[in-house]
Amino acid sequence: MRECCSKQEKIQSPLAKARGLGSAKSGYHHWWMQRVTALALVPLSLWMLLHLPRLFAATYTDALTWMAHPWNSLALLLFLWMAFYHAVLGLEVVIEDYIHCKVGKPFMLLLTRFVFGLAGIMAGYAVLLINFG
Repeated sequence: MRECCSKQEKIQSPLAKARGLGSAKSGYHHWWMQRVTALALVPLSLWMLLHLPRLFAATYTDALTWMAHPWNSLALLLFLWMAFYHAVLGLEVVIEDYIHCKVGKPFMLLLTRFVFGLAGIMAGYAVLLINFG
């Protein structure tokens, strides 16, 4: 079995375990940002659901015209960025809870942030290119 993924734990007394498991107040910001992004996604998702049927039926030029409107662009960017950030926060929790490999966990966390960060940059670039093309 590889060393980085072994499930052997150090033998500790219950007191030693308890001392290491106290609240470090490091997860509060993460928890709070999950709630903020979820709350922001409620009206943005409703807005998106309102406009999606029209966009599916629209031609390419009609969709570009719709996206070139400043309020639509702003709402679309906010929706995408909030959704990407909310997804990153959720995936980080899953990775931290279920990936136990000492090498794999930091790699997966970094990869998640990189992929969603790149997607956010590309989405912003695409919307700005359509608006200021």
